[in-house]
Formats: sequence, C-alpha cells, structure tokens
Amino acid sequence: MTMKPLSSLRIIEFDGLGPVTFLGMVLADLGADVVRLTRADSAGAAVFTEVGGAILHRGRAAVPVNLKDDGDRARVLDLLAHSDGLIEGFRPGVMERLGLGPETCLARNPALVFARVTGWGQTGPLAPAVGHDINYLALSGALSTFGEADRPARPPLNLVGDYAGGALMGAIGLLSGVLQARTTGKGTVIDVAMTDGVALMTALFHALKARGLWTDQRDANLLDGSTPFYRCYRCRDGGEVAVGALEPRFYAALLAGLELSADDAPQYDRTRWPEISGRFAAIFATRDRDDWTARFEGTEACVTPVLTLGEAVTHAHNQSRGTFDAAGAPAPAPLFDGVRPGSGALERTEIPLVDALERWNRPTAAI
Repeated sequence: MTMKPLSSLRIIEFDGLGPVTFLGMVLADLGADVVRLTRADSAGAAVFTEVGGAILHRGRAAVPVNLKDDGDRARVLDLLAHSDGLIEGFRPGVMERLGLGPETCLARNPALVFARVTGWGQTGPLAPAVGHDINYLALSGALSTFGEADRPARPPLNLVGDYAGGALMGAIGLLSGVLQARTTGKGTVIDVAMTDGVALMTALFHALKARGLWTDQRDANLLDGSTPFYRCYRCRDGGEVAVGALEPRFYAALLAGLELSADDAPQYDRTRWPEISGRFAAIFATRDRDDWTARFEGTEACVTPVLTLGEAVTHAHNQSRGTFDAAGAPAPAPLFDGVRPGSGALERTEIPLVDALERWNRPTAAI
C-alpha cells in the first residue's frame, strides 16, 4: 500500500540550497506532485550535483530551464497557472528581476501560494545580507544555548535553522496557505525567515526565563547538559550514552542501575551537581557503551546509546519501523494509519518543461 496524503497538491520548486531542497523533498515524500525547476548543464540536462542530491532530490521530477530565456519563462508561467504553490529560496528581489515575482505570478494564478524561504526574511535591515544557518541561529538567540560554558557556542549542524526554522516552518506556511486558498480562492505570499522560525522554537525557554527558571549563562540550565541527569557520558570503549532521567522516578531507576542511593546523589541539590556529574562519569567509564545499553534496557532510566549515523540505520528499533530505506537513506515521515508515505516513488527523474506542462494540463482531484 502506498500512502500519498498530498496527492492533490501541485508545487513548483525553484532549485536552491538548504531549506528549499529539503522542503521539496518532504512535500514529495508526502505525495505532492513537485516539479523542480533547475539549471541545465552544457548538454541541456538537469543538474543533480548538489551535495545530498541523491537523497534530497528524490521523489520529484527535475525540469531543466533557463529562467533568463523569454520562452522558458513564459512556459514556467503557464505551469504556474496549474499550480497550488511555489517555493523559492533566493535572496529578496531575485524572483522579481527574473520577471517571476509574486505580483506577476499571482496575476497569472490568483489562488497561488508563493512561499519564500530565506534566512533573514523579505524585510528588515538584514534582508539583503548573505548568511548561513549558523548566522540565523546566532541572531535568534538559540545559538547562545548550545555548548559548554567555557567554550564558544557550537552549532547543532544545520538541523535547527535550515531544516526546522526554514523548511518545516515553510511546509506549515505553504499548506496553511493552500487550505486558505481552496476555501477563499485567494492566494498569498508566505515570508518564511529562518530567524523567525528558530526564535519561535525558543518559546519555552523565554517562558522559563520569565519565571526565573532559565538564565542566559550557557551550560547552567536544566536541559542544556549542565545537570548530571540530562547529559551524555563517555564509556570505557569510547562510546557514549545519553541520559534523560528528568522525572524523580526515572532518576531513581538511573541510580539503581548505577548502584547508587538518593543520599549518594540527591537529584535537585544544585550545589552538588558538578560532584554528582563527576561520579556518574567515573561509573559510566567502567563499562562499554553496549554493556550499559543492555543494563538499562527495559528500565525507566531513560538511558540510550549515542549512535553514529551508520549505527542508526541498523538499530533494531529503526529497522522495525522502516525509519531508513533499503539503501540506508532516511525514509519519509510521519506514518499515516501505520503506513509510511511515498513508498515506491522515491526515485528522482528528469522531464522536459513541455512534458511537465502537458501533465499538469490534466485536472487533479481536490483535497
């Protein structure tokens, strides 16, 4: 059985780096008919050479176009006439200079949802500036929370800015706009700024800070690795385990596994946290990672092995759920009625622009 919950959705993706590519993949995974407009190589073929393209370009057709050519640009507008949405990640003004800005596209298709994903957004003094994930995290305040107190902040890969604050916020905005357009017939322009998206994700910590339960000092708060019961520990073989024993009963299970009593390591005595962390570290260093994994399996201690990317592919839990496909790539998510979406249609393909137009001239079912 193949689950495609977004099968009635037609999306044009203007090829780019980072969040737009990931957003296009997610929409295609969920069954949307996504056409990826990409530049052509010297032979006129679509370019698939972006880092990560073998996975990130899956599930949708690549259409080589020259956006500076009047004929190709006209055909793109014809394609937009049959589209539900458009996603692009160029700097502000680029689409307008190409003659494909929101005003032009919405004039051609008044119900179009025009999603623009950038780091700084379409407005504000930094809107035209260059930047990367780390810069957007920095300005949102989130980057200041990652890392150890006596070292510079460490970026959490590009998962938080590009993919969560950009791509996934873009998906929410785009789908919300499509639902509105299908009710009202009126399209909209979605301004997705990674700085906005990441700032929104810090809502809990602003709330805790307002109550005096969070400080701006890094490595000194409940969830940032400063407590002995919410951090990682190195094991004898160099592997690591993650400990998340926040609640008292989970902490009790952790102590039992470490053969310690509550008097040895009182959970909420902040003055003793450095001492307790050192004690836990010394104990975890006496066994290999997988020994600790086996010891805590079936308990409520919230202790798990820190797996590498390769190890995650072969872990029994992930294999049982099909979290990764047969080639070891992350599979589409989430599940719908227990079925993983998009199965059997993940290959990337290439088609000419005229074929895309012919295909989209046919009607599609409404949601």
